[in-house]
Amino acid sequence: MTAQTRPAEEAERAERPPEGGRARRALRAVASANAVTLTVLAVVLALVLGAILIVLGNDRVLAEYGYFFAQPGTTLGDSWQIVTDAYGNLFRGAVFDPSALSGAIAGTNSWNLVFYPISETLTYTAPLIFTGLSVALAFRSGLFNIGGHGQVIFGCIGGALVGFALPLPPVLHLIAALLGAAVGGGLIGMIAGVLKARTGAHEVIVTIMLNNIAFWFLQWIITKPGVHNPARSDAISKDVLGSARLPGLGSGLRADLGVVLGVLAAAAVAWLLNRSTEGFELRAVGLNPDAARTAGMSVGRAYILAMTTAGALAGLGGGVIVLGPAVHLTGAVAGTVGFDGITVALLGRGKPWGVVASALLFGALHAGGNRMQQSSHVAIDLVTVVQAVIVIFIAAPALVTAIFRLRATRGVSASLAKGW
Repeated sequence: MTAQTRPAEEAERAERPPEGGRARRALRAVASANAVTLTVLAVVLALVLGAILIVLGNDRVLAEYGYFFAQPGTTLGDSWQIVTDAYGNLFRGAVFDPSALSGAIAGTNSWNLVFYPISETLTYTAPLIFTGLSVALAFRSGLFNIGGHGQVIFGCIGGALVGFALPLPPVLHLIAALLGAAVGGGLIGMIAGVLKARTGAHEVIVTIMLNNIAFWFLQWIITKPGVHNPARSDAISKDVLGSARLPGLGSGLRADLGVVLGVLAAAAVAWLLNRSTEGFELRAVGLNPDAARTAGMSVGRAYILAMTTAGALAGLGGGVIVLGPAVHLTGAVAGTVGFDGITVALLGRGKPWGVVASALLFGALHAGGNRMQQSSHVAIDLVTVVQAVIVIFIAAPALVTAIFRLRATRGVSASLAKGW
């Protein structure tokens, strides 16, 4: 072997991946404190804490066995049974019930029962995708859009008014109602953006105040002639016409086109942020507004665009509610979807596809929580606790890293503390 060929062979050997290199790299990635691992472990820790609360909240275990040390084996066995029963019903109510499939195959029940759990999950998921995207888009632009609740309310109002007051052909009517919802939410978001850009008013304060205005405006408008349902004595609007309602994804199931629109919205936001000039400016302003201004970008324009687009997304979330399962306006039509969007965006790390995944998780928790409450007699408030604990662990990556003794990743703590 000549001296000239030896360096070439050594270089080739250095470039060749070692035996088992991929497996070791995969194991190293799983054991490191990266965003995916921390998110998964945060969910696991939240479920473990939820299991503890299920046991502590069970009167039978506490009454029959008292202190743990009196009958530790029996207490642990019954506690395990209680937790598995509760989480089993959570899974069967959100994803799949094996007994329903067996009955459908045997012909003793309808196939709708098989698809009912996932249908409920998708029903809860659809508006969460829109509100999560709304918060995430504002995050990436350096803004904290806490006004999703008010934007959802005005989206509900805009969609419902077009839905029952403007008779149009079926497809055109649905498009017009969705546009009405987007405009309703977008206008409220634009107010916050303009005040931020022109006066420096903090978007958190402004959007909180707008939430309050939206709530009371909804209580007022549903009692007014032309909006209030004359056949009802309570505060409720007319029903949205059938031509403006979202088509269902299956006969007898609540899931509708809203979840498909949510996925398309996530794709549009991903393209906006990563492929468009406007998205580049939004991200640049979010990272460093002073540097963006020095580079010739209009920071005020970016703030207005971000909040208007975020408001339109949240408004579409309201439109998905009122044009889908709700079909009319009530004082509580928006529920907590606007605030839940903040949690969804945090868990999704401010990334559009991460938002879709976290919305699906929270939709499953909501859907499964209903069955867990009915069958296992565990309060559905536990779902809210689990969501809150997930956010706590997401906001404290160092705590998760310490608990599981993960290998620290350079710079991960600072980025995760911001929510993405």
